[in-house]
Amino acid sequence: MTILESQRHLFDMPDEIAYFNCAYNSPLLNESRKRLLSGVDTKRHPWQRVPESFFDDAETIRRLSSDIFGGDADGYAVVPAASYGLSTAARAVEPHLKPGDRIVVIAEEFPSNVLPWRRTAHETGAVLTTVPAPEHGSWTKAILEKIEKGVRVVAVSPCHWTNGAFIDLVPISRACREVNGILVVDATQALAAMPLSIKEVKPDFLVVAGYKWLLGPYGFSLLYVSEPWRDARPLEETWLARQNAGDFTALVKYSDTYMPGARRFDVGEKCTATILPGAIAALEQIKAWGIPAIAESLSAMNRRIGAHLERLGFQLPDESQRCPHMFGALLPRTYTGNLVTELKTRNIYISQRGNALRFAPHLHVNDHDVNRLLETLEILVK
Repeated sequence: MTILESQRHLFDMPDEIAYFNCAYNSPLLNESRKRLLSGVDTKRHPWQRVPESFFDDAETIRRLSSDIFGGDADGYAVVPAASYGLSTAARAVEPHLKPGDRIVVIAEEFPSNVLPWRRTAHETGAVLTTVPAPEHGSWTKAILEKIEKGVRVVAVSPCHWTNGAFIDLVPISRACREVNGILVVDATQALAAMPLSIKEVKPDFLVVAGYKWLLGPYGFSLLYVSEPWRDARPLEETWLARQNAGDFTALVKYSDTYMPGARRFDVGEKCTATILPGAIAALEQIKAWGIPAIAESLSAMNRRIGAHLERLGFQLPDESQRCPHMFGALLPRTYTGNLVTELKTRNIYISQRGNALRFAPHLHVNDHDVNRLLETLEILVK
């Protein structure tokens, strides 16, 4: 087991701030900030940008993503948001659906992985099927019970975004294949914070927003597209995804041939020098830490927090149903205040999603932060 020491020195995190809210928005690495500012400066001198500059950073992103998360580099597209990636998946899937086909989503899923499927169902006559919150606590089991003949799309996440409840995608993927289904994964609340094997899960499409556990800037996200889907229609028709895009003298010779792999799914302005350098710095740091070490370190921290919460009367899912990096807890019935607000006045930050208080630290958290959190909870929750 590898437990990393606090990496607070790599972030601009004031001593008085205890931030346990990365599932909402992660802090930016100092190195990412440095490269983002440098990227802004490049716009001041546009004459220094050459055609290669419009492609190099995106190719670096693809290589790093493949190294860290698996899958081939050609399978990654650079997109601006998870909603963009999921809408791309929905557009690609739509021609393969017919009236009566079922699209499976989970209850209280984040809107980005529901709204595109509602539109797709409306356009095709498919039926949206929602898996209710499981009384037995296992989302995996509840989802598997819904995957049967007639299911064509399963749109799920590796963990529930409201409370970090674990969803095992490997048996879900297997069940999806057995009914000739299409697996679409929104990995926003898991990728880079817990192990997730693209090789084992075999998603048709996998999407992740970049500003949470990828530690990236706003405007950067990733879409992974499996090989059978790489000839699908993209969401937009950007010239930067065409074979002749690197030859700026020939752009009026409109090419109908896309660049190989998933590049056709890139957002049109993927080449922005003001965003991608910051994302590259974040991916480089994640690669250096290693996802297993990140997950083990956050898990150890969360086990300590969770054990204290249980002693105070909070209700937590069974540990087997929790993800390592984030978890939700229900308040004791005797508590009637607003704990999120009370903590915030003391510069301690968590969030509430649904009826769960969500704890989502990262490696910037140190022992002092955890001690402050636990001591304050002891005072507030009586």
